[in-house]
Amino acid sequence: MSALRLLSSAARRAPKSVPLGRRGYAEVADKIKLSLVLPHQAIFTSADVTQVNISAATGDMGILANHVPSIEPLRPGVVEVIESGNGSKKWFVSGGFATVHPNNKLTINAVEAAPLEAFSVEAIRTNLAEAQRIIAGNGTEEQKAEARVEADVYEALQHAVATK
Repeated sequence: MSALRLLSSAARRAPKSVPLGRRGYAEVADKIKLSLVLPHQAIFTSADVTQVNISAATGDMGILANHVPSIEPLRPGVVEVIESGNGSKKWFVSGGFATVHPNNKLTINAVEAAPLEAFSVEAIRTNLAEAQRIIAGNGTEEQKAEARVEADVYEALQHAVATK
């Protein structure tokens, strides 16, 4: 049986009404269970939070309870966790993935993360200038590629620190 006929046959036998989960807007009392993990440390483990803002590859996004399930690659940027009482904590992540699961669960797997206040504006400026010097210099293609990645991260970090 060809794959197309098999699919058509299965579609005809499928129930006509598929029960869908009811979706709606997040209520103030709704929480999302956040797990923010690094290879060597768990920053949050199923913690109840109100909202999480991430720097996804497709753009910045806020995640509330009842968010549609999805998987988002993260670009270098800020992960902001808003807890009850509108207190928030911010981490800079170098990259990773955010997975929104059904039933109000969010898992963020990041390569590296550090609290935003742990960074020095001067150190960021110095390291960014060094990376840009290597890019413009006579280094090997490998050195220039590594410097481009560093420059991207330092530019994102510089923006994040400037807009704390």
